[in-house]
Amino acid sequence: MKQCLLVVTVALPTFLPLSAAAQDVEAGATVFKKCMACHAADATTNKVGPHLGGLIGRTAGTVDGFNYSKAMKDAGAGGLVWSEDTLSKYLVEPKAMVPGTKMAFAGLKKPEDIQNVIAYLKSLPK
Repeated sequence: MKQCLLVVTVALPTFLPLSAAAQDVEAGATVFKKCMACHAADATTNKVGPHLGGLIGRTAGTVDGFNYSKAMKDAGAGGLVWSEDTLSKYLVEPKAMVPGTKMAFAGLKKPEDIQNVIAYLKSLPK
């Protein structure tokens, strides 16, 4: 029985999707420091990029008062809504997912950084 439990404990994480991996809000806050030059972590302050408070569940390109690229507005009009899954793809290479976006950030390369920053974004006030 102990051997079976050990196999399940060791093998299970390899079968879980990335979004089911453990997420660390504090580690995500550290990763978010890379984003702070352009984005605010509140629900009102737009900088070079739109504020990110309340991002999860928001249609892309829809923060009032922010001047989005046509590409981002079109992505939102086409149904792009920010979720864990869409952010997981976008944060790897923003310009590949939304060609023509004004976002100059090259992306995050470590899957754990992406999941942690998403956990942090989910914790922000709306």
